[in-house]
Amino acid sequence: MKDVYITRIAKFLPNDPVDNDGMEEKLGILDGKTSKARRIVLRNNRIKTRYYALDDKGKVTHNNAQLTKEAIELLCDDDFKIQDIQLLSCGTSSPDQILPSHAAMVHGFLKNGNMEINSVSGACCSGMNALKYGYLSVKAGQIERAVCAGSERSSTWLKSEVYEDEIEHLKELNGNPILSFNKEFLRWMLSDGSGAVLLEPDPKGKTPLKIEWMEGYSYAFELEACMYAGGDKEENGHLRPWSEFPANDWSKKSVFAVKQDTRLLGEYILEKGVNSLKLTYEKYGIGPDDVDYYLPHISSYYFKDGLYNEMKRQGIEMPLNKWFLNLENVGNAGAASIYMMLEELVQSGKLKKGDKILLHVPESARFSYTYAYLTVS
Repeated sequence: MKDVYITRIAKFLPNDPVDNDGMEEKLGILDGKTSKARRIVLRNNRIKTRYYALDDKGKVTHNNAQLTKEAIELLCDDDFKIQDIQLLSCGTSSPDQILPSHAAMVHGFLKNGNMEINSVSGACCSGMNALKYGYLSVKAGQIERAVCAGSERSSTWLKSEVYEDEIEHLKELNGNPILSFNKEFLRWMLSDGSGAVLLEPDPKGKTPLKIEWMEGYSYAFELEACMYAGGDKEENGHLRPWSEFPANDWSKKSVFAVKQDTRLLGEYILEKGVNSLKLTYEKYGIGPDDVDYYLPHISSYYFKDGLYNEMKRQGIEMPLNKWFLNLENVGNAGAASIYMMLEELVQSGKLKKGDKILLHVPESARFSYTYAYLTVS
C-alpha cells in the first residue's frame, strides 16, 4: 500500500463577498416583506460575509460544475496540468441536475482527456467521501494523481422564486403566506464555493500533508432525516420523494427547496458528533493531545460552544486554541467547507513539519460524520 499526500490545494469563491444586509437583495424578498427569521438566524450563526454565484442583478454567474472546474484549474500550473489528472472525484449536495452525474459535468468543462470519474452524493460529508475515494485509489496504487473536490451552488435553491408558488397557494388556503421556519432557516445559512486537492503518493510541494487515515459513521439506522430536499417529511418521519407528488404540487409545496428540521438538529447533531469522535479516538489510539489543529465544519457559531461543552461532557475536551475556523468570512458552503478551511490553514503559514491536523465533518441530512487525520510532512 502507498502513502498518500495532499500536495496541492485550492479554493474558489465566486464574485464579491455578500454582507448580511445584502442577502435579501441577492436572494429576493418573500411576499414583499423583510424576513424576521433572517435576523434571528444571522444573530445565532454570526456569519458576516458569504459568496453567491449570482451577479448584482441576481443572475447566475456559475453553475456548480463550473465552480468546481475553477477550483481544479487553480491547482494547475506548468508542473501539473489538467491533462495529468488520472482520477476526478467530486462531492456535492447541490448538483446542477439529476443526470448526468456531477463529476461527469465537471469533466465536461475541464475537457482534459479520458480519465476515471467518481460522483459522491449526500450533503456536507460528500466532499470528504470524494476525498476518501481518491485516497484509497492512490493508496492501492491504482493511480498516482487524483483530484478530489467539494462544492456547492446553493444560492439558486434559496432564491425567492423557489417559494413564490407556495406563498400564493398559502394565501388562497388561509390568507397567511408565512413559510415554515424549517424552509426559511437555510436561506440564511448556506453559500456557494468550491475547493479541490491533488493527491499523490510522494510528499511534493511546499506543505505536503500525509493522510494517515479517514473514518466515517452514520446514525441513519436510528435517526430520521433532518435536512432534505426533493421531498417532504410526513408525520411518521418518513420522507415522501418528489417522484410521488403530482407535478403541480412540486412548486405549491416547495418540494425542491432545501429544508431543515431544527428540532432534530439541536437534539442530536452535537451528541452524535462527539460520540463518533470518541469512537474514532478509541479506534486509532489518539486523543486531543495528539492534535495540533482541529478543523470542525460547523454550520453556525451557535454550535461552537455547544460542541466544546459536549466534548467536555464526554471527556474528550479539545482546547479552543487548537480550533481553526473560517465560517465568519466565507459562510457555510457545505461539502466545500472543509476544503476551504484546510486551504486557509495551509496558506496561513502556521504549519510546521510534524503538525497533526484533525478534520471533522458532520452532516445533518441523516446524521453522518467523517474524519481525516493529517500530518504535515
